[in-house]
Amino acid sequence: QVQLVESGGDSVQAGGSLTLSCAASGQTWCISEVSWYREVPYNERAFVSKIDEDGRDSYANSVKGRFAISRDESKDTLYLQMNNLKPEDTTMYYCKWEILSRSTNWVRNCREGTYWGQGTQVTVST
Repeated sequence: QVQLVESGGDSVQAGGSLTLSCAASGQTWCISEVSWYREVPYNERAFVSKIDEDGRDSYANSVKGRFAISRDESKDTLYLQMNNLKPEDTTMYYCKWEILSRSTNWVRNCREGTYWGQGTQVTVST
């Protein structure tokens, strides 16, 4: 299992920047895909960005060129650098940690599973 705690959410003006953090604990040594999602209407969560098991990052079109995801494995922490924020970026942001089904994980006693943090609020005003 993995426990996640997000932080860094705040209120900023449009054009400003924020860095979100997601501190992980537990089975962080397991082969995983780590990502950021944000809340959209009807209590759904939309993909923002991820780092896959091979270390490649990807982004939703709406944030491409403005947001940057990174991971510090020495600190077991995932980050989301958010630049040129817009009012439409206002919402709750969630960290997701997915332990993948891989033979290497089986040897490491890592059971596949998906874990979420509690979320952190970002508010962007005009």
